[in-house]
Amino acid sequence: MIKLTIMQPSLEKLRKFFRLEHENKYENTAIIGGLAKMLDYWEGEARADGVAEEVIQAVVSRLRAYEKLTSTGRADSLKGLWKRIGETYPEAGQKPKVQTQPQKPIQQPRPPRSDDEAKGNVDNADMVPAQDQSQPKQNPPQQHQPKQRQAPPQRFDSATSAKHSQTPAALGAQLTVLQGVGPKNAESLEKLGMQTLGDMLYNFPRRYEDYSLLKPIQSLMYNDVVTVLGTIQSVHNRPIRGGKQSIIEVVISDGTGSLRISFFNQPWLMNRFKQGDAISVSGKIDQYLGRIVMNSPDWEFVEMENLHTNRIVPIYSLTERITQKWLRNQMKQVVTYWAPAVVDALPDTIKREARLVSLGEALTQVHFPDSQARLKLARERLAFDEIFYLQMGVLRQKRDWQEVDGKRFTVSDEWLGARLEALPFTLTSAQQESLNDIRKDLDSGKPMNRLIQGDVGSGKTVIAALGASMVVSNGAQAGIMAPTSILAEQHYRNFTSLLAGENGFLQKEEIRLLVGNTTESEKEAIRVGLADGSIKIVIGTHAVIEPDVQFKELQFVVIDEQHRFGVEQRAELRSKGTNPHLLVMTATPIPRSLALTMFGDLDISVMDVMPVGRQPIATYVLRPQERERAYTMIRAQVKNGSQAFIVYPLIDESEKLDVRAAVDDFETLSRQVFHDLKVGLLHGRMKPSEKDEVMLKFRDREFDILVSTTVIEVGVDVPNSTLMLIEGADRFGLAQLHQLRGRVGRGSVASTCLLIPTHEDAAENERLQAMATTNNGFELADLDLKLRGPGEFLGTRQAGFASSLKMASITDVALIEKAREQAKALFARDPYLTQPEHALLAEAFERFWKGTSSDVS
Repeated sequence: MIKLTIMQPSLEKLRKFFRLEHENKYENTAIIGGLAKMLDYWEGEARADGVAEEVIQAVVSRLRAYEKLTSTGRADSLKGLWKRIGETYPEAGQKPKVQTQPQKPIQQPRPPRSDDEAKGNVDNADMVPAQDQSQPKQNPPQQHQPKQRQAPPQRFDSATSAKHSQTPAALGAQLTVLQGVGPKNAESLEKLGMQTLGDMLYNFPRRYEDYSLLKPIQSLMYNDVVTVLGTIQSVHNRPIRGGKQSIIEVVISDGTGSLRISFFNQPWLMNRFKQGDAISVSGKIDQYLGRIVMNSPDWEFVEMENLHTNRIVPIYSLTERITQKWLRNQMKQVVTYWAPAVVDALPDTIKREARLVSLGEALTQVHFPDSQARLKLARERLAFDEIFYLQMGVLRQKRDWQEVDGKRFTVSDEWLGARLEALPFTLTSAQQESLNDIRKDLDSGKPMNRLIQGDVGSGKTVIAALGASMVVSNGAQAGIMAPTSILAEQHYRNFTSLLAGENGFLQKEEIRLLVGNTTESEKEAIRVGLADGSIKIVIGTHAVIEPDVQFKELQFVVIDEQHRFGVEQRAELRSKGTNPHLLVMTATPIPRSLALTMFGDLDISVMDVMPVGRQPIATYVLRPQERERAYTMIRAQVKNGSQAFIVYPLIDESEKLDVRAAVDDFETLSRQVFHDLKVGLLHGRMKPSEKDEVMLKFRDREFDILVSTTVIEVGVDVPNSTLMLIEGADRFGLAQLHQLRGRVGRGSVASTCLLIPTHEDAAENERLQAMATTNNGFELADLDLKLRGPGEFLGTRQAGFASSLKMASITDVALIEKAREQAKALFARDPYLTQPEHALLAEAFERFWKGTSSDVS
């Protein structure tokens, strides 16, 4: 009989991740976000397994410092740590051998020597090792045998040449191996994000000129978005604004007619444009004094060979010292030779089911397309890859979180009924459903990881308070973190009125507020109360995550306006408990496609029903010359005892932007327009304490009007404010306009929002009219995503993901669902991509996620 010694599951998991980290050459990629991320759940697991506390502390301290170490230091750190674990637990001692791996020398590519090679049909068997660069290159015998080529799956860098990678070393080679690329050009290309040959393959064109679809000038119509080709007839420089600025006016002709093109404040173009030059211009056709014009178009000098072939020509982003023609030639050299050599990481079954072209075909056609149809297929394949890898990562994060055990909190129907009976209002159907979701999560035995998204004023705070009460009534503690002191104070008042006093089951002193300006003696009392368990709920700002704030048993974490906090801050609060239940809240409605991708690791509750009695906010778009009407309405509201906001996109006036600004207009408004009223000023450059002071004065009616920038966007209740005027409204996204509008209408009185765009022609702007026709935040969010992209919804998540998505559009729900279905099917079979046939896919996945700062919340 062979006797088997069973290792604790938490140590087995640690061993698995250490081995994976060793295989990944100590790049801190065994876990998405770095090895230290596993501490979020591993500490709790290890204690549950009975692992010695000194071992747990050793793991925690080593992994927290791991990111800052060199590769050798990381190897030594894990080796020493495992040795220590082996001394305590002999059954673990013989497990992984942690050692550094020697690196293969980077091999340098040579350019193709024949048409066959240029098409990728012949292997690069005679690549020259780096140490032989100085030797003259000899032409090898013509009859060499091609061997099977292995190539990269998705992303490339110099680490790709290491031993376990299946990516050709040459794709990690520096750009100076290319003919015509010296150190200076390489430096310029680095500014465009290209350091290696592999980077060049993924440096996609920003747009294309399709010379097969040119439109003659005589056929152009107002509002056409077109590319026009013509010869320069004349160039003039016209000064404006007293000579401070200028307009370059260029007239081009194509034999069928003439087109006037204007470039604002770009005087250097006078030296670039010469009569007789052929240029192409791309932009929107406008009208001026009855004639068609084009303002500030994209343009480039035309290479005559492109005209004759009628081909689709890529246009790349440029930087100093780099011209379009030069870069296009370099890209052609790399793409022609290397794109067909790329080994496709995506399994054939997925490609067949999703009807995708090969990766080599996609990379070739996305740079130099043969037709619009092939370009579309190429873009779809590359976008699919990005969404697919994103989905695999999100599913893995969700699984990691669900594998952890969470403490169960059960409440009876009678207990919950009594809590609901004590509320001064009846929950909406959406609130009731969200509460049921939370109740199930708390009784599941797994840590809750839920996002509540509810429109402004939909009653999220009540649900968070009831969720906290379920946990607190079972003897544990809850922590609530808000982005500003004034919002934290607002939550504190709401929690206290709901859970303490006559109707509640807690004493008022069991709920405490901890913010930056809390007195030191009070802070100390709160720290003591949290540590000994006498304080059940703490509500605060970043002060809640200070190192000296320790809980006796934190089991329920609420993070409000979660996109305002960084990954580290959210993790810090969660780490103060052992696998606590997590509830994140946002008043920014999240479109379906984003919910499937960026927030796919969270369970989502939607609160899309407004409480009874909440009045819709009447919204009107005014022309700039109707500003006096808006001022008259504000004066009338104040006379009736109400208050008003006036919101600006900028703090100070900008020379570059013709936009009104808060500080400048505040002087005029307070001294002239509303000289007899009390006007306050609030903006982002004020200290937090100053902002809070101004907001509190406004709430307490010490100001009639508050002139502000968007700092009022997040969550402040001033029930007496009934009118908001938003200046420069065309400079805001719909999601942000909707958030701002939600600051009025918090009471029972009907409220109004007035939108004034920067210029009159922006008054018909589609986005602003949408604001006037609906109060539904979800409809506006979908439209905003289509018009402006995902930036406004993501907050700190955006930083990690934006760089990963070069081709995919977060608005393409059909592609997202296709990629998600494939990812889910593969994940069910092989969640950690450990099967041999998925080795390439695992490499591509790790490379895609490398360096993104993501989080399960």
